[in-house]
Amino acid sequence: MNADQKMRQSTSASAYGARAGAGAGSGAGDPPGRVRRFWSERRVPAGIAALVIAAVSGLLLYDVAAVRSGRRAMRWRDWLADELASRPLDNAWVVGGAALLAALGVGMVILAMAPGLRGLLPMRAPEPGPEPESGAGAVVRAGIDRTSAGLVLRDRAMEVPGVRSARVDVGRRRIRARALAHFRDLDEVRADLDAALHEGIRQLGLARPPALSVHVRRSAKSKG
Repeated sequence: MNADQKMRQSTSASAYGARAGAGAGSGAGDPPGRVRRFWSERRVPAGIAALVIAAVSGLLLYDVAAVRSGRRAMRWRDWLADELASRPLDNAWVVGGAALLAALGVGMVILAMAPGLRGLLPMRAPEPGPEPESGAGAVVRAGIDRTSAGLVLRDRAMEVPGVRSARVDVGRRRIRARALAHFRDLDEVRADLDAALHEGIRQLGLARPPALSVHVRRSAKSKG
């Protein structure tokens, strides 16, 4: 192998969904139906928001009750009332404060409507079996962490002959695999690695298999 061949880099990017549709992943064993993402319960953010709203509402309620009973309002409420009464609506502070509150409200609505749990990939539902007994008809949902999926695919990549080291980053829509080869032709290593990772993705049983991109290059020690 000459120096030019050693310096070559072989790159392959292919959508697994297309191959799975023509391969074993699209067989009759795959149950139909759409599998939705997991939704985060968001206990901590909801608890914090509830505590803040309760504290502000309690403070306002106490101040209003104090004013109704003949006491003077709190200084911060007098200052806020004076500022709102004296500043026009086109004032920069008023417009900026209104825009900030509106952006905060829109952000909270978006967060409330987003599923969350971006690190968890949903898996396909199990194949329909015999009718379950009464009281045992709970729907089973499975998922795999993206980090765990990356470790599984990295182990599959290390089994390919010629791969010295590998790194697999699993995203929600794309899986990027980078490998260093220390012998064999780069194109052959890339082809075997691409096939091994596609098979590994199929065996993970993901509901929406991400697209796969494979990048193989020669290690520095092999170049020397």
